[in-house]
Amino acid sequence: MPRIDIVQIRICKFQNDNRILILNLIELFKGYIMIVIVDYGAGNLGSVVNMFRRLGVSVRVANKPNELDGATAILLPGIGHFDSCSKNLKIRGFASALEEHVFCRRLPLLGICVGAQLLTKGSEEGDEPGLGWIDAVTRRFPVKTDQNYKVPHMGWNVAEPAVKHQLLIGLESSPRFYFAHSYHIQTSIPDTILCKTHHGLDFASGIYKDNIAGVQFHPEKSHKFGLKLLKNFSEILNLKKESISCCVQE
Repeated sequence: MPRIDIVQIRICKFQNDNRILILNLIELFKGYIMIVIVDYGAGNLGSVVNMFRRLGVSVRVANKPNELDGATAILLPGIGHFDSCSKNLKIRGFASALEEHVFCRRLPLLGICVGAQLLTKGSEEGDEPGLGWIDAVTRRFPVKTDQNYKVPHMGWNVAEPAVKHQLLIGLESSPRFYFAHSYHIQTSIPDTILCKTHHGLDFASGIYKDNIAGVQFHPEKSHKFGLKLLKNFSEILNLKKESISCCVQE
Protein backbone atom coordinates (compact mmCIF):
# COMPACT_ATOMS: atom_id res chain seq x y z
CA MET A 1 0.00 0.00 0.00
CA PRO A 2 1.52 3.39 -0.96
CA ARG A 3 2.32 5.83 1.82
CA ILE A 4 -0.47 8.30 2.46
CA ASP A 5 0.69 11.70 3.68
CA ILE A 6 -2.69 13.38 4.04
CA VAL A 7 -5.21 11.68 6.31
CA GLN A 8 -6.82 14.72 7.85
CA ILE A 9 -10.51 15.07 7.00
CA ARG A 10 -11.94 18.53 7.42
CA ILE A 11 -15.57 19.42 7.36
CA CYS A 12 -16.00 22.81 5.69
CA LYS A 13 -18.97 25.13 5.62
CA PHE A 14 -20.97 24.63 2.46
CA GLN A 15 -23.95 26.48 0.94
CA ASN A 16 -26.99 26.67 3.22
CA ASP A 17 -24.71 25.75 6.13
CA ASN A 18 -24.96 22.04 5.32
CA ARG A 19 -22.22 19.86 6.83
CA ILE A 20 -21.13 16.61 5.23
CA LEU A 21 -19.81 13.84 7.46
CA ILE A 22 -17.47 11.38 5.77
CA LEU A 23 -17.10 8.36 8.01
CA ASN A 24 -16.51 5.37 5.75
CA LEU A 25 -13.02 6.59 4.86
CA ILE A 26 -11.88 5.64 8.34
CA GLU A 27 -11.30 2.10 7.15
CA LEU A 28 -8.65 3.34 4.72
CA PHE A 29 -6.53 4.70 7.53
CA LYS A 30 -6.68 1.99 10.19
CA GLY A 31 -3.15 1.24 11.31
CA TYR A 32 -1.71 4.33 9.60
CA ILE A 33 0.79 6.31 11.71
CA MET A 34 2.62 9.52 10.86
CA ILE A 35 4.43 11.29 13.68
CA VAL A 36 5.27 14.88 12.79
CA ILE A 37 8.04 16.71 14.64
CA VAL A 38 7.66 20.49 14.93
CA ASP A 39 10.72 22.40 13.69
CA TYR A 40 10.45 25.95 15.00
CA GLY A 41 14.21 26.58 15.28
CA ALA A 42 14.65 25.20 18.77
CA GLY A 43 16.82 22.14 18.61
CA ASN A 44 18.54 19.40 16.64
CA LEU A 45 15.84 17.02 15.49
CA GLY A 46 18.01 14.39 13.84
CA SER A 47 18.38 12.13 16.88
CA VAL A 48 14.62 12.16 17.49
CA VAL A 49 13.92 11.25 13.85
CA ASN A 50 16.48 8.44 14.02
CA MET A 51 14.88 6.93 17.14
CA PHE A 52 11.50 6.65 15.43
CA ARG A 53 13.11 5.19 12.33
CA ARG A 54 14.79 2.55 14.49
CA LEU A 55 11.29 1.65 15.66
CA GLY A 56 10.04 1.44 12.08
CA VAL A 57 7.62 4.33 12.67
CA SER A 58 6.89 6.84 9.89
CA VAL A 59 8.11 10.28 10.89
CA ARG A 60 8.70 13.62 9.22
CA VAL A 61 9.61 17.19 10.20
CA ALA A 62 7.24 20.16 9.80
CA ASN A 63 8.92 23.48 9.02
CA LYS A 64 5.60 25.25 8.40
CA PRO A 65 2.22 25.00 10.17
CA ASN A 66 0.46 23.53 7.13
CA GLU A 67 2.96 20.67 7.17
CA LEU A 68 1.25 19.41 10.32
CA ASP A 69 -1.57 18.23 8.07
CA GLY A 70 -1.53 14.48 7.77
CA ALA A 71 -0.12 13.93 11.26
CA THR A 72 -1.56 11.25 13.49
CA ALA A 73 0.54 12.54 16.40
CA ILE A 74 2.82 15.49 17.08
CA LEU A 75 6.14 15.75 18.87
CA LEU A 76 7.17 19.18 20.23
CA PRO A 77 10.92 19.32 21.01
CA GLY A 78 12.75 22.24 22.55
CA ILE A 79 16.28 23.26 23.52
CA GLY A 80 17.39 26.69 24.73
CA HIS A 81 15.80 29.72 26.36
CA PHE A 82 12.09 29.48 27.22
CA ASP A 83 11.22 32.94 25.85
CA SER A 84 12.99 32.30 22.54
CA CYS A 85 11.18 29.00 22.10
CA SER A 86 7.81 30.54 22.99
CA LYS A 87 8.31 33.48 20.60
CA ASN A 88 9.48 31.27 17.73
CA LEU A 89 6.49 29.00 18.16
CA LYS A 90 4.14 31.98 17.78
CA ILE A 91 6.05 33.90 15.10
CA ARG A 92 6.17 30.84 12.84
CA GLY A 93 2.44 30.26 13.29
CA PHE A 94 2.76 26.93 15.09
CA ALA A 95 1.04 27.95 18.34
CA SER A 96 -2.41 28.40 16.78
CA ALA A 97 -1.94 25.47 14.39
CA LEU A 98 -1.02 23.16 17.26
CA GLU A 99 -4.09 24.26 19.18
CA GLU A 100 -6.28 23.20 16.25
CA HIS A 101 -4.65 19.80 15.87
CA VAL A 102 -4.43 19.03 19.59
CA PHE A 103 -7.81 20.31 20.78
CA CYS A 104 -9.98 20.02 17.67
CA ARG A 105 -8.55 16.91 16.07
CA ARG A 106 -7.50 15.52 19.48
CA LEU A 107 -4.13 14.34 18.22
CA PRO A 108 -1.66 13.01 20.81
CA LEU A 109 1.17 15.44 21.53
CA LEU A 110 4.43 14.79 23.36
CA GLY A 111 6.66 17.68 24.47
CA ILE A 112 10.37 17.11 25.18
CA CYS A 113 12.57 19.26 27.47
CA VAL A 114 11.65 22.93 26.77
CA GLY A 115 8.83 21.52 24.64
CA ALA A 116 7.39 20.10 27.86
CA GLN A 117 7.93 23.40 29.69
CA LEU A 118 6.01 25.21 26.95
CA LEU A 119 2.93 23.21 27.94
CA THR A 120 2.90 25.06 31.28
CA LYS A 121 1.64 28.57 32.03
CA GLY A 122 5.09 30.14 31.94
CA SER A 123 8.67 30.04 33.19
CA GLU A 124 10.84 31.97 35.61
CA GLU A 125 13.40 31.98 32.82
CA GLY A 126 11.53 34.77 31.04
CA ASP A 127 8.36 36.81 30.59
CA GLU A 128 6.69 35.06 27.68
CA PRO A 129 3.60 32.98 28.54
CA GLY A 130 3.57 29.27 27.85
CA LEU A 131 0.79 27.51 25.99
CA GLY A 132 -0.93 26.92 29.35
CA TRP A 133 -2.42 23.60 28.30
CA ILE A 134 -1.43 21.97 31.60
CA ASP A 135 -1.91 23.67 34.98
CA ALA A 136 1.76 23.93 35.95
CA VAL A 137 4.63 26.43 35.99
CA THR A 138 8.35 26.21 35.27
CA ARG A 139 10.70 27.18 38.13
CA ARG A 140 14.47 27.58 38.42
CA PHE A 141 16.31 25.06 40.58
CA PRO A 142 17.20 26.67 43.93
CA VAL A 143 20.78 27.61 44.85
CA LYS A 144 22.36 25.29 47.42
CA THR A 145 25.79 24.86 49.00
CA ASP A 146 25.80 21.07 48.67
CA GLN A 147 28.80 20.13 46.50
CA ASN A 148 26.93 17.10 45.13
CA TYR A 149 24.10 19.30 43.89
CA LYS A 150 24.74 21.22 40.70
CA VAL A 151 22.72 23.40 38.36
CA PRO A 152 22.16 22.72 35.55
CA HIS A 153 20.92 19.22 36.24
CA MET A 154 23.00 17.21 33.77
CA GLY A 155 23.23 13.48 33.23
CA TRP A 156 21.28 10.35 34.06
CA ASN A 157 18.57 10.22 36.70
CA VAL A 158 15.55 8.12 37.62
CA ALA A 159 12.05 9.16 36.55
CA GLU A 160 9.72 7.27 38.89
CA PRO A 161 6.23 6.73 37.42
CA ALA A 162 3.57 8.57 39.43
CA VAL A 163 0.61 7.02 37.64
CA LYS A 164 -0.23 4.10 35.38
CA HIS A 165 -0.06 5.49 31.88
CA GLN A 166 0.41 4.02 28.40
CA LEU A 167 3.59 6.05 27.90
CA LEU A 168 5.18 4.26 30.85
CA ILE A 169 4.29 0.65 30.03
CA GLY A 170 7.38 -1.47 30.67
CA LEU A 171 9.07 1.43 32.49
CA GLU A 172 7.60 0.84 35.94
CA SER A 173 10.87 -0.11 37.67
CA SER A 174 13.09 2.97 38.15
CA PRO A 175 13.74 3.87 34.50
CA ARG A 176 16.75 6.14 33.92
CA PHE A 177 16.72 9.01 31.46
CA TYR A 178 19.14 11.73 30.36
CA PHE A 179 18.50 15.26 31.68
CA ALA A 180 19.98 18.66 30.76
CA HIS A 181 18.10 21.60 32.32
CA SER A 182 18.27 24.43 34.85
CA TYR A 183 14.50 24.84 35.22
CA HIS A 184 11.97 22.28 36.37
CA ILE A 185 8.21 21.86 36.12
CA GLN A 186 6.15 22.33 39.26
CA THR A 187 2.46 21.64 39.76
CA SER A 188 0.16 21.45 42.77
CA ILE A 189 -2.25 19.12 40.94
CA PRO A 190 -1.23 15.47 41.46
CA ASP A 191 -3.42 14.29 38.58
CA THR A 192 -1.14 16.04 36.09
CA ILE A 193 2.11 14.35 37.24
CA LEU A 194 3.28 11.56 34.96
CA CYS A 195 6.60 10.84 36.69
CA LYS A 196 8.85 12.34 39.36
CA THR A 197 12.59 12.89 39.70
CA HIS A 198 14.79 14.06 42.57
CA HIS A 199 17.56 16.61 42.10
CA GLY A 200 17.90 18.73 45.22
CA LEU A 201 14.12 18.51 45.41
CA ASP A 202 11.35 16.39 43.95
CA PHE A 203 9.98 17.74 40.68
CA ALA A 204 7.62 16.61 37.94
CA SER A 205 9.84 15.17 35.22
CA GLY A 206 6.72 14.27 33.26
CA ILE A 207 3.27 15.85 33.05
CA TYR A 208 0.09 14.95 31.21
CA LYS A 209 -3.53 15.87 30.58
CA ASP A 210 -5.86 13.98 28.25
CA ASN A 211 -4.05 13.62 24.89
CA ILE A 212 -1.15 15.89 25.90
CA ALA A 213 2.06 14.87 27.67
CA GLY A 214 5.50 16.32 28.26
CA VAL A 215 8.77 14.97 29.63
CA GLN A 216 11.66 17.06 30.94
CA PHE A 217 14.29 14.49 29.99
CA HIS A 218 15.54 13.61 26.52
CA PRO A 219 14.21 10.21 25.42
CA GLU A 220 16.22 10.48 22.21
CA LYS A 221 19.42 10.44 24.34
CA SER A 222 18.23 7.83 26.83
CA HIS A 223 19.04 4.60 24.98
CA LYS A 224 16.74 1.67 25.75
CA PHE A 225 14.56 3.61 28.18
CA GLY A 226 13.98 6.44 25.74
CA LEU A 227 13.40 4.01 22.89
CA LYS A 228 10.76 2.23 24.97
CA LEU A 229 8.97 5.49 25.82
CA LEU A 230 8.85 6.56 22.17
CA LYS A 231 7.68 3.08 21.20
CA ASN A 232 4.86 3.43 23.75
CA PHE A 233 3.98 6.81 22.25
CA SER A 234 3.69 5.29 18.78
CA GLU A 235 1.54 2.44 20.11
CA ILE A 236 -0.87 4.86 21.76
CA LEU A 237 -1.66 5.95 18.21
CA ASN A 238 -2.73 2.45 17.26
CA LEU A 239 -5.41 2.62 19.94
CA LYS A 240 -6.78 5.75 18.31
CA LYS A 241 -7.30 4.33 14.84
CA GLU A 242 -10.96 3.55 15.54
CA SER A 243 -11.92 7.18 14.99
CA ILE A 244 -10.79 10.26 13.14
CA SER A 245 -11.81 13.60 14.62
CA CYS A 246 -13.10 16.20 12.19
CA CYS A 247 -13.12 19.94 12.72
CA VAL A 248 -15.94 22.14 11.50
CA GLN A 249 -14.58 25.23 9.80
CA GLU A 250 -16.86 28.24 10.19
